Amino acid sequence: MNDFWQQCSTLLEQELPSQQYQTWIKPLSLLEFDIEASTLHIAAPNRFKLDWVKSQFSSRIADLARDFCCKPMVVHFVLDPKVARRANGATMAGSVDSASVQLAAAADLTAQITSLNSTTSETSIGQQKNSAAAGSGWSGSPLTNHESSGAPERSKLNPVLTFENFVTGKANQLARAAAIQVADNPAVSYNPLFLYGGVGLGKTHLIHAIGNQLRQQKVGARIRYIHAEQYVSDVVKAYQRKAFDEFKRYYHSLDLLLIDDIQFFSGKSRTQEEFFYAFEALVANKAQVIITSDTYPKEISGIDDRLISRFDSGLTVAVEPPELEMRVAILLRKAHSEGVDLSEDVAFFVAKHLRSNVRELEGALRKILAYAKFHGREITIELTKEALKDLLTVQNRQISVDNIQKTVADRYGIKIADMYSKKRPADIARARQIAMYLAKELTQKSLPEIGELFGGRDHTTVLHAVRKIADVRSKDALLNRELHVLEQTLKG
Repeated sequence: MNDFWQQCSTLLEQELPSQQYQTWIKPLSLLEFDIEASTLHIAAPNRFKLDWVKSQFSSRIADLARDFCCKPMVVHFVLDPKVARRANGATMAGSVDSASVQLAAAADLTAQITSLNSTTSETSIGQQKNSAAAGSGWSGSPLTNHESSGAPERSKLNPVLTFENFVTGKANQLARAAAIQVADNPAVSYNPLFLYGGVGLGKTHLIHAIGNQLRQQKVGARIRYIHAEQYVSDVVKAYQRKAFDEFKRYYHSLDLLLIDDIQFFSGKSRTQEEFFYAFEALVANKAQVIITSDTYPKEISGIDDRLISRFDSGLTVAVEPPELEMRVAILLRKAHSEGVDLSEDVAFFVAKHLRSNVRELEGALRKILAYAKFHGREITIELTKEALKDLLTVQNRQISVDNIQKTVADRYGIKIADMYSKKRPADIARARQIAMYLAKELTQKSLPEIGELFGGRDHTTVLHAVRKIADVRSKDALLNRELHVLEQTLKG
């Protein structure tokens, strides 16, 4: 019995991404393995994981059991007997352990990316580090007289937003790795660093984390975090007060400029011109520039081409909506920071139904906590459904597989019927795979259910499509942008 489960686990670990394996397969245990009866019983630690593993992995486990026993085997999933004997309210211990495993897996992968980036540029970084520190603005000298009349006010970094409390997952691991590289080697690794993605995905958190780390490493460093709208306001005030020399002196003398939501520069030609001069001066002085936007640089309307070319000269990284495991980790960590014991079942329930961004997750958690406190009740799935009733209703009617199929078909110029047909021309097959991928990412449908909605295809076909598109997306910037546009269109 142990030989089979060890072999099965090893094969699944090789097939699945690390975070999926750690979250879904590793917590399982084999209770019974009866070759004569052709059955095996696998225990899951909670009801949510039981249902998820059953819908997503039962066929694969059954295939592995058949190969091991040389005959068909029936797989039964049950709730772990120890868990079944407990009361409905789970303790925080299991949740924290599981979240730690998830976060550790993501952290390991991020560390590998960081290590890879460090290795590829180790020589150049080592040669440039000292000269950059000596010959640039990284002298550590404080700003002088920047508070005087007409000069912009200095923005304060939010000290709460650090790398240590940034929850990492597949959706943001590259962005975090790049941010750490920049914090360790300002104006050497990537300049500018441009992070883009939808609202509430952690872009602002990351750039504050960079600023906070640099402030600790280089006391007195001249750092400014500013929202693009505030920068526009600074430009206007400089004109009104006839203080443009001071404005330029201030911005051109920074060591680190963090500018958030640069899409607000759209159509503001004078602001763009001043920012262009500031950007040129900062880069020439070996100062670091970090920019965020809700859109890929070339897709921001109303921005001068020369600015777009400067954005493209550094590193551009997408921050994607968090995947399921990451959403669970975010909820568990946030609840823990609030001193609340949130069961893993509740965290998975919320994460499964709310998919868009971190801000929405944290808002939902606050609503649950307030509802439970007001009613003096324990936080269970039933209470969670009551607390989030309106939000869940909106989410459930937002995106359907049918809508995904129509949107993708329209985007790639194929017929809706091609989504269900057996046709295999490359353009049709690719669009169909993209639609399957989006159905998996944006709806609550299981793989078999998605397959049925795509002309009765087997769930393994859907799984192959999902994995293929996810893999290509991580390597192909063009496809990543296309998927980003489709996701934003579907989410309205």
